[in-house]
Amino acid sequence: MPEIKMHLLVCCGTGCISSQSDRIVESLKTALKNRNLQDEVKVVLSGCFGFCEKGPIVKVAPDNTFYVQVRPEDAQEIVDEHVLKGRKVQRLLYVDPETEEHIADSKHMGFYKKQMRIALRNCGFIDPENINEYIAQGGYQALGKALSEMTPKDVVEEMKKSGLRGRGGGGFPTGLKWDFAAKQQAGTKYVICNADEGDPGAFMDRSILEGDPHSVVEAMAICGYAIGAQKGMVYIRAEYPLAVKRLRKAIDDARETGLLGEDILGTGFSFDIELRYGAGAFVCGEETALIRSLEGERGEPTSKPPFPAEKGFWDKPSNVNNVETFANVPVILTKGADWFASIGTEKSKGTKVFALAGKVNNVGLVEVPMGTTLREVIFDIGGGIRDGKKFKAVQTGGPSGGCLTSKHLDTPIDFDNLVAAGSMMGSGGMIVLDEDNCMVSVAKFYLEFTVDESCGKCAPCRVGNKRLHEILEKITQGHGTEEDLALLRSLAQTIKDTSLCGLGQTAPNPVLSTLDNFWDEYEAHVREKRCPSGKCKALLSFVIDPEKCKGCTLCTRVCPVGAITGKVREPHLIAQETCIKCGACASACKFDAIAKK
Repeated sequence: MPEIKMHLLVCCGTGCISSQSDRIVESLKTALKNRNLQDEVKVVLSGCFGFCEKGPIVKVAPDNTFYVQVRPEDAQEIVDEHVLKGRKVQRLLYVDPETEEHIADSKHMGFYKKQMRIALRNCGFIDPENINEYIAQGGYQALGKALSEMTPKDVVEEMKKSGLRGRGGGGFPTGLKWDFAAKQQAGTKYVICNADEGDPGAFMDRSILEGDPHSVVEAMAICGYAIGAQKGMVYIRAEYPLAVKRLRKAIDDARETGLLGEDILGTGFSFDIELRYGAGAFVCGEETALIRSLEGERGEPTSKPPFPAEKGFWDKPSNVNNVETFANVPVILTKGADWFASIGTEKSKGTKVFALAGKVNNVGLVEVPMGTTLREVIFDIGGGIRDGKKFKAVQTGGPSGGCLTSKHLDTPIDFDNLVAAGSMMGSGGMIVLDEDNCMVSVAKFYLEFTVDESCGKCAPCRVGNKRLHEILEKITQGHGTEEDLALLRSLAQTIKDTSLCGLGQTAPNPVLSTLDNFWDEYEAHVREKRCPSGKCKALLSFVIDPEKCKGCTLCTRVCPVGAITGKVREPHLIAQETCIKCGACASACKFDAIAKK
């Protein structure tokens, strides 16, 4: 085989593919062929690099040059300048916003400096569709070690010693969960991977499956050995076509290589995996609802106990972990539980992957050690708030979490600290809000989501959350009363205390946390009939300043409902009863004469 002297790694996760990174791959291959370099330089389709804000990304190895916002038409220049002449393409390098310096190596970028990639270790470094590249990075060594050097009990004890907690939201100790399943006496047991990632703004599990599917396959086999299961299932939402495609290929390749199926590595242990597709129900992220869906039933949670470790899929002992949890397992076995436990905080070991989104400069996928503060994630890694706006809040844990404020920015991130602050870790969504966000509307948005996603099995969730949403709608429409504010808190707490599953129990969190941290905004909506952020249309009005208005009639011409009247060169008026608050007039005015109040 010809010697490969250089690799061009192209991010081909869903985000970058939506920005034509698949065309960049083809353009680079064509450009290399034009220069007869196709045998010396290899173009590698890789997973997510994490820096989604600057995608599509092309990384050159071995010199580690990091090109951002690459377009297909840039391919020839990369080949001619960098590959042939050894000169970096300056215009494609990342520019530090503070120093305005061009940075070629990602290690020196603020976005990556404080990150530590364990679950994401292979994303952006290997071709996820090539099992040999995973093996070359140490893949399946953990499975080999478990099968040849450890007893099932040894594996369970190593997981318990590591301190790994479930990354799906509840934070239950992984080793303890495996131990419960291992102790059950049954001829048939199941390993289930929860890949039903449904939080708004969350894309952690999807990115792992797209960028490193073999890490999950290997971990599930290890879990099967540890608990005595021979069958594994991945419950993945059908809305993740790329993740499905790459995971299916990983399973097929592992089976063909002898790493899945009968008598793995000649040890007598047999284990296989199949995919099951979900229809996108958020409640199926709850493990008992997920299991019912796997059985072909309506996805509704069941009362616990019994827990799935005792009676799960088809009433057989079943272990359920999510994608990120499994992605940590092979590393724990190869590097040791002590190494993993040395990272993080006393009660939350290792790292956590977050999908950082919203009003932040560096939107993307980040992985940081537990104990990193919210300030470090938002301002050091995330680059601060867009357009110089003021930070207002951060929503952690998706619809199940709460909104934290500037007083929480120095809170070390771990499971217990976030709960104590009125939010939760959840699966890892982190949405940043700025001064323009109305917190009452934010709470209403999340309630709208959970009302829509409730399975309807229990009345507190089915009826209570609907009533909560109606009260919030009433408040944002300007019809709220003092009694509504009192009822909002009382009802939210009742739903939290009486709902059957985690969806209902955590659905009121956005309401309770915004009531605690942004009470003044609720008061303004109810008492003053005013939205401080100017986002609630019913409480909004556009007013023309007669001193500034020149009578140019431009606002009259753009108003879609004819709400503005006035003569040429004379101040105009807006009929508030006709105005639909679209803001077209304010956008069109060249004299800053129209104010939003």
